[in-house]
Amino acid sequence: MGAVEALEKLAPVVLAFGCGVLLARRKVVPAESSKVFADYAFLFAVPCFLFGNIYRSDLGALFDWRAITGYAAAAGAAVVLTGALARMSGVRDPRGVALRIMAAVQVNTAYFAVPVFIMLFGNAAPIFPVLLFQVCVLSLVIISIMELGRPDRTGGPGRRLGAAVVASLMTPVVIACNAGIVLNLLPVRLPQVVLDSFAFVGDSASPVALFALGLHLGGTGLRVRGTTVEEMWLIAFKCVAFPLLTFAVCRYGFGVGGDWLSYLVLIAAMPAPQNLFIFAQRYDVSVDMSAALVVKSSVVALLLLPLWMQWVAHAG
Repeated sequence: MGAVEALEKLAPVVLAFGCGVLLARRKVVPAESSKVFADYAFLFAVPCFLFGNIYRSDLGALFDWRAITGYAAAAGAAVVLTGALARMSGVRDPRGVALRIMAAVQVNTAYFAVPVFIMLFGNAAPIFPVLLFQVCVLSLVIISIMELGRPDRTGGPGRRLGAAVVASLMTPVVIACNAGIVLNLLPVRLPQVVLDSFAFVGDSASPVALFALGLHLGGTGLRVRGTTVEEMWLIAFKCVAFPLLTFAVCRYGFGVGGDWLSYLVLIAAMPAPQNLFIFAQRYDVSVDMSAALVVKSSVVALLLLPLWMQWVAHAG
């Protein structure tokens, strides 16, 4: 499949995002309503998408444990490095540090990696274990920190942390993921009408989230010349440093090679996740920076994709 056909697969993304920007610019839809759309995606559509897809999947066939463990180790190292860099750059709010870790380590699976992998390999199955790791581990940690830092949390540190962990476990995204895994492993067969209903709602997650992002940026504006030093190092870490770290850890630390090494490096090279903006909007933390990072990292990742493809073909 050629480059033109690959870009054609991203046309729906451009349409949903671009219409949001246009309608907000022309004040047809208020930019302030982006939070309503983001809440719909975070609280309802994304959980439906995750539950249906996890329940339907063959979990045993999807996991190469050595490869996934290597990726998790690389992500753990990236979390530590990003957190240290964020603190060195003057970020003191734990929620702000957590959001920057999310920007630098988590990847845009559903909205970017899936069409890219279908284009390159004919299917997106290798992405799914990483998606589960992100939702069940990384997102759980991020949400716990976000909930812990909410101003309405009271009590001592232990009580606040316990309440934050419980609150994170009770968020729709985590509940949907865990429920999908449990029902997948149990001999439970859900009626097709139930699965179709989840799929119907879940299919709206991507366009609604992108539309919400477009509305927000249409109201606030996106300036390439106004890119901050912090945005630049986060984008550089996400699109260059993290893939290189993933390659080094997986190949030399865990002996991963062949197709799985290529898969993991390309997944790590994907841009910051759409959920970055949704989380920022939800918890009111660095919303403008998060929106800018989602878009700018997507552009950089798209430009670097041919180079990463060529590099992993030779280095793997």
